[in-house]
Amino acid sequence: MARPSIAAERRDQIIDATMTTIAEYGIRGATLDRIADAVGMSRGHVRHFVGNRDRLLMDTAIFVFADETGEVGSLLPADVAEIGDALEYLFGEVFLSPDRENAVVLGLVELSRTTPAIADVLTSAYSATREQLLDLVSAAKPDAPYDAQATVAYGLLMCALGSVFLGDFDVDPARLTRSRAAAEALVASL
Repeated sequence: MARPSIAAERRDQIIDATMTTIAEYGIRGATLDRIADAVGMSRGHVRHFVGNRDRLLMDTAIFVFADETGEVGSLLPADVAEIGDALEYLFGEVFLSPDRENAVVLGLVELSRTTPAIADVLTSAYSATREQLLDLVSAAKPDAPYDAQATVAYGLLMCALGSVFLGDFDVDPARLTRSRAAAEALVASL
């Protein structure tokens, strides 16, 4: 197996440090100087391997939302084949835990308001997820009208995202259970 290039290794290290820096200081506080400090490189080396801050934040967004092929895709894992699997993932501990990645996503959401290219990455990821959920809902409830299936798929995504963002400050232990119950009620409504 070929060894990855030093440039690719450094790029991955810098993206990891970028995520850590965003989680600690927010998107506005994720300066090249702080990222360089976090990765243990000079600012010049960071720029050499990843370019300017805008390019680095774009690369970080793509990294966060890329699927197994490296393309921006659905938030759901590739092995999700049924709506129950999707609900298990979207309303499970891994997706809903307040962690570094969720802090990064919140930072990217903030940045998307002023950076159309970042908004495009987020839109692609969430659209792909909504479409995958629609396919799963349609397979589970084939007799339901298409508009109702699409509404439920949208509702499932919004319920999961709302719960994940609330998880950063809502310590209610029933949040996971209630979010999942709301999602299941949406599917059952078909």
